[in-house]
Amino acid sequence: MNTQIDFEINKELGECYLFMGDFDKAEEYYRKAASGNSKNPAPFMGLATVAVQRGDLDKALVLYQKASSLEESEKALCGIGLVHMEKGDHEEAFKYFASALDIAGDNIVALNCLVREAYQIGQVENIISYLERAIETASEKEAIRVTLAGCLIYLGRADEARALLETVLGDNPANPNARELIQSIAA
Repeated sequence: MNTQIDFEINKELGECYLFMGDFDKAEEYYRKAASGNSKNPAPFMGLATVAVQRGDLDKALVLYQKASSLEESEKALCGIGLVHMEKGDHEEAFKYFASALDIAGDNIVALNCLVREAYQIGQVENIISYLERAIETASEKEAIRVTLAGCLIYLGRADEARALLETVLGDNPANPNARELIQSIAA
């Protein structure tokens, strides 16, 4: 049989078993896929996910790094950031989430984690541009605007935050987060 077809079948089976929660079978098929095409990052991403599910963060980190060395993608960088975040290495996590967003500014997982880490390490000012860019490119702008407004309030930039919140409430007057934030500015 064609090795590319074998690779695709094994990768797909790995994904199916991962989705079903059968980590042993998922690992088996991802390993077969990786041995059939060691230049493709997908099986290494799958193996990293299996390692995370098993709580083996060190192994997951190595696998995400391997995937990233084959093809630097926002998903691999985000995975590396998530492992660092779980291990409590917040500054490293911040760097990887920022790098992921430099590739794909609308990666909502990387964006949410970057915000969380920014507060953790006192770098809120440094994420404003990421949030502004995400508003331009993401399909779900409302939540990002509210998050940006919260960051601006934190930084003492209430007038800018108010303008964002008024936009959100103009589109969706029932948004509870926007209502709460705008009330906090008025208080």
